[in-house]
Amino acid sequence: MPFRVDLHVHSKYSGDNVSEPEESILKAIDLKLDGIAFTEHYSYEASEPVERLKEKYGASIRIFRGVEFSSAEGHCLIFGVNTDTLPIKRAPVDEVIRIVSESGGVVIPSHPYRIGNSLGDIIHRVKGICAVEGYNGCNMHAYNAKAVETAKSLHLPYTGGSDAHAPEEVGMCYTKFDGEVTDDDLILLLMKGNYRGVDARFRFRRSSPY
Repeated sequence: MPFRVDLHVHSKYSGDNVSEPEESILKAIDLKLDGIAFTEHYSYEASEPVERLKEKYGASIRIFRGVEFSSAEGHCLIFGVNTDTLPIKRAPVDEVIRIVSESGGVVIPSHPYRIGNSLGDIIHRVKGICAVEGYNGCNMHAYNAKAVETAKSLHLPYTGGSDAHAPEEVGMCYTKFDGEVTDDDLILLLMKGNYRGVDARFRFRRSSPY
């Protein structure tokens, strides 16, 4: 059975919006998503408050934690490690990938072709990234299309995530895994690559040029 997870969601703990994480979880449940990942800006520990929500909503949805980290060259999604404890603040992306990988985590360049705070064509030369964020809900279609094309050219899987900063944005893009995902196997499954990003925005904003 496919397992749909929005792998890129922000709440008020990112510091740039007022969204309560519980509101985004309820939206994800309403959309019948199977999982949601909170990837607050720059700090893994910023998402600590969602731990209590795992107990409350665990029977309805899987709740994951990661971080949207800022390397010297641009943003990356990181899962599987507490980045706050690693010596990688504003480090070059190659160094971020090396340290995160050695610590058991994975690195996925986020919105790689969005203008500003993105890796761009650097992803062609870096080694050790797990995947590419192909579909980002805050991106123009052209940026996403280039990200997906690049992932395919590099023989890498591509993910999807809404990049939501408000509950109504949750689920605009998501990642469809081939089977169930748990806290215990998320990193392994991301490494294996049996998933693909999905852009679902046409279902929500039919007048959108995307």
